Amino acid sequence: MSSSDIFIGETIGTAILILLGGGVCAAVTLKASKARNAGWLAIAFGWGFAVMTAVYIAGPLSGAHLNPAVTVALAIKDGEWSNVPTYFAGEFLGAMIGATLVWAAYYGQFHAHLTDKEIVGGPGAQATAAKSVEAQEKGAGPVLGIFSTGPEIRHTVQNLTTEIIGTAVLLLAVLTQGLNDAGNGLGVLGGLITALVVVSIGLSLGGPTGYAINPARDLGPRVVHALLPLPNKGGSDWSYAWVPVVGPLIGGALAAGLYNVAIA
Repeated sequence: MSSSDIFIGETIGTAILILLGGGVCAAVTLKASKARNAGWLAIAFGWGFAVMTAVYIAGPLSGAHLNPAVTVALAIKDGEWSNVPTYFAGEFLGAMIGATLVWAAYYGQFHAHLTDKEIVGGPGAQATAAKSVEAQEKGAGPVLGIFSTGPEIRHTVQNLTTEIIGTAVLLLAVLTQGLNDAGNGLGVLGGLITALVVVSIGLSLGGPTGYAINPARDLGPRVVHALLPLPNKGGSDWSYAWVPVVGPLIGGALAAGLYNVAIA
């Protein structure tokens, strides 16, 4: 596959991934959304179906990595690094485009949510403010969770470990199924299997950190959150931003090493 196919496929595929994945987070979070408070089950399945849709769209063009951790793991497995920068560029650009589309799709809901006095401050806001005081102290605004992840308990070693473990599970599943091999595309069931693995990780390991398991999925939308003209949006929690980037990259590398030693 050509560099242009890789870049276009990863850009489009990752944009769809973030549009649908971030979209379910917006649907569950924003006050004027019909799906508000649908819960963690909706988020886990929403992200799983987002992965499935994106994989089927991008697969014929780029092999549908959609995740720098996948790209690194496959490069370690195959020893081929020449296309890694192209994959990275498409993944991060696509993630930013997808996050921007979430904002466009929920524009009115974002405005209503972030101008509601019960959410951002004012009479009747004491209970909400008390619940979010730790997040506010750490610089995480009230809608940051729509764009990127954050820990329930801020413990750097644990948070990093959780992301490493979750990503390693994802990559072991991908590598042992032979998914995303360059030039081979995906099997008919590949996208569905990968989606169900993502749902499983979300349900089982997503509670502590929100399971980024994808550096582009977290960093690209976090940049968009910082840039968008959202009223009362609060901080983008840059002090935590390195964890969902470094953790998944380590997890992907470990999974690829284990695969090469024990399985290949």
